Amino acid sequence: MNTRIVFVGFALLFATPLLARDKTDVLVMKNGDRMTCEVKELDAGVLYVSFDYIDGTTSVDWSKVARVESTQLFVVKTEGGTVYTGTLETSEAAAGRPVTIRVMESPEKGALIDRSQIVKMVGTSNKFWERFNGAVSLGTIYSKGNQSTQYSLGSEAAYVRERWGAQASFDSNLSSSAGVNASTRNSLHLGAFHLLPPKNWFYSGLSDFLQSSEQGISLQSTLGGGIGRYFKNTNRMSVTIVAGAAWQSTAYHQSIVPLSQQNLAAALITAEAEVFRFSKTNLNATVVLLPALSDPGRVRVNTNESFYVKLFSDLNGTSPFMATGTTGPRPASPAATMEPAPG
Repeated sequence: MNTRIVFVGFALLFATPLLARDKTDVLVMKNGDRMTCEVKELDAGVLYVSFDYIDGTTSVDWSKVARVESTQLFVVKTEGGTVYTGTLETSEAAAGRPVTIRVMESPEKGALIDRSQIVKMVGTSNKFWERFNGAVSLGTIYSKGNQSTQYSLGSEAAYVRERWGAQASFDSNLSSSAGVNASTRNSLHLGAFHLLPPKNWFYSGLSDFLQSSEQGISLQSTLGGGIGRYFKNTNRMSVTIVAGAAWQSTAYHQSIVPLSQQNLAAALITAEAEVFRFSKTNLNATVVLLPALSDPGRVRVNTNESFYVKLFSDLNGTSPFMATGTTGPRPASPAATMEPAPG
């Protein structure tokens, strides 16, 4: 219980969103609509904004934006891999000409970028604590029929700089029912990445910690890292591959698994592809390969795919799919998957 309280405190402390600021940004659409709002982020061709008179965050099609003005600092990444930090201005363009946005790094220095070339924008600040952003989620499910209760806690935080970033996430689940021992699963993920001088190349590192009563794991620690590249990074598609190495140490409950400690060195290969179109389609596929180096012939393969498509009107179709498999001369241990975040 004390451990859980510590983790909850950590989540609440480091997952506090950026302090709310005045909604003085200006957004002008191609059809002439003009809105005063707070620009939060651009990701996957979607611009996220908030208004004083609308509860929550609103999604805007980035391709329909004709003008954006903001005195807030943003980290802006382009399709070619170049990264800038500055405020936003939109240059005047003649009818039919591409919209260009000026990222003002200083009053004397600015970079002029075609709007279609901007694939990522994240708000930042000159103040250390205001560079953090994140979220906390809590959930409870109770079933009277079998007297079962489920609790869940999720938290994530990110720190953004121009050429590097770090993120942390914590997930906790507890399930209990009458006549059955309660099961718990707690996981903490820490990751960081740094862009390399060659555009669209980066190196990343990760550390994962897992406790799972169902898998008989008292503590699983994973350390790894590698070199990655964005092979495709546009407002319609993203393809990333990371290759490196990882070390995993797992301590088991001896009453469940007749093995007290297991150490494993493995190569680490991850590939992630995403295809998205505003309000229409979103396809995400991730593959993780862990060929064991300390136990040749043993390979762990993990895949995670999700698909969303808008068929017509308000009818949507979704198809999530997850698969985990191991090939080799021996069956897989109950160790959890190592899943690096490719930046």
